Amino acid sequence: MMERWSTYEPFYVLLSDKKIADIVITHHAQDRWSSRVESEKTGFEDICSFLWKKLKDGKVESYYRNEEDVYLIDEDLVMVAEFALLDNETDIAGNPLYKMIVVTFLGRMSETIELRDLKSYYSWLRHSRRMTLIKNSRKRK
Repeated sequence: MMERWSTYEPFYVLLSDKKIADIVITHHAQDRWSSRVESEKTGFEDICSFLWKKLKDGKVESYYRNEEDVYLIDEDLVMVAEFALLDNETDIAGNPLYKMIVVTFLGRMSETIELRDLKSYYSWLRHSRRMTLIKNSRKRK
């Protein structure tokens, strides 16, 4: 018979090789959530509970195999996230725990076809912004 005295293991969810113990939603991500994902449940608590549920169910996966900043939720919703180590937090074996910082939600692939190939989407965005800057600089002269 074993007894445990005041020991606990912090709650975490495994995402690829990282143990996520905290989620941080940026204001930009909240704005994108309300404009591109959900218009009724737009609070930080709503978004966090949605993400925790999807993480626990294993519905969050990396968009690209090599990169770890763009993720797919339910094979549809595209999310950009960064990770930071939690200070003084480890699992019971001493491995580090991370907080997931949600930078933005790009939208749903089912609604925005361009999200199916992000590399060409980003190059298109850069090109259109560059052309806008060129056009605006011509007006000033």
